[in-house]
Amino acid sequence: MAKKKPATSPALVHIPVTGPGTDSLSKEQKTFNRLTKRIGKLEAEVNEFRAAAGQLRQRVQNEYRPLQSQHHDQRAALVRALGHAYEHQKLTKTERNKIVDLVVDKCADLLNRGYADLEPIFDKLDPPPTVEEAAAFEAEEADLEAQTAEMMKDMYRRQFGIEFDEDADVSTPEKFQAYVTQQLADQQAEYEQAEAEAAERRAKRKKSPKQQAAADQKKAEEQNTTQAVRTLYMDLVKHLHPDREPDEAEKLRKTELLARVTTAYKAGELLTLLRLQLELNRIDQAHLENLAEDRLRYFNKLLREQVRELDQQLFDEQMALQNFTGRGYFYTTSRAAMELDFLHMKANLEQKIRQLEAEVTAFGHDPKALKAFLKDYKIPRRGMGPMYIQL
Repeated sequence: MAKKKPATSPALVHIPVTGPGTDSLSKEQKTFNRLTKRIGKLEAEVNEFRAAAGQLRQRVQNEYRPLQSQHHDQRAALVRALGHAYEHQKLTKTERNKIVDLVVDKCADLLNRGYADLEPIFDKLDPPPTVEEAAAFEAEEADLEAQTAEMMKDMYRRQFGIEFDEDADVSTPEKFQAYVTQQLADQQAEYEQAEAEAAERRAKRKKSPKQQAAADQKKAEEQNTTQAVRTLYMDLVKHLHPDREPDEAEKLRKTELLARVTTAYKAGELLTLLRLQLELNRIDQAHLENLAEDRLRYFNKLLREQVRELDQQLFDEQMALQNFTGRGYFYTTSRAAMELDFLHMKANLEQKIRQLEAEVTAFGHDPKALKAFLKDYKIPRRGMGPMYIQL
């Protein structure tokens, strides 16, 4: 069996040291080497994280989601066992209250997961309110909403300077939010108009010689930076133009390379263009060593921007994985950490399934087992924050 050909690493782009140590390099040359090294490291991190996250997502779909379905099945079985015991077994008032808490508060999500047969159990344990109870509840909710609305109005007055008209309809959270959004939009429009008028006044003022010189220098640097990248781009385009290649295979290769060049140019990826120049022998290390300081300064500006973009890419990949797993990205910063965290979560879920299965079986054969279970279970106190019950 033929060995798999290893992927080629990107060409190393750095300015060689000609003397002992790094003292022979200028400040811009040292910065260039530091930035190209940093970009190479970030590119590897982004690619590695993206590949590892893709594999993790696949494992979650193939291995974890089926376990979640089994877990919900066992939770539904527990609800059936508790519902049967509530209706047919002799229980104390405290035991009944604990069953209601376990079923109604901890397993209500099962009704939205396709377990329609559980509805009669929920109706039995949590019957709908009477007409009088519903009316009292609605009155209480209306009073609470009115108090909340007044508190929100006061908060927006103090923090954002929003004044609420007497005839403003903020009777629902949606209408309240719509009113606030419109007021903030009006404030932003006024601010932007004031800023535009101030900018127009500043533009009409005659700049001092020092200010004009600084503006001219900034504009010249931006143009030189753009031209520096365009020079690299045009050199590669001329070299790779497929229309000048008679060989079909070579023409296809140059077409693919030209697509890479164009993509890199549009994205402002200077390092990618330099790598391609090295790969195609358009430049050598000696050429980099002899780059003028002003050209290096323009290059370094682009390389810093590329570093920022790669940092953002890595952060976006981490946030996307966090949104998928619900776990903080700091738990899964590497392939090994992802594997360890996944195995830990998978083992915990498997243990919960086994525990629920054993408890449901025990409840069906021994009423004392249910009483022992309920004795150990404590109803969480209200207002203590989130409580995580191992069901």
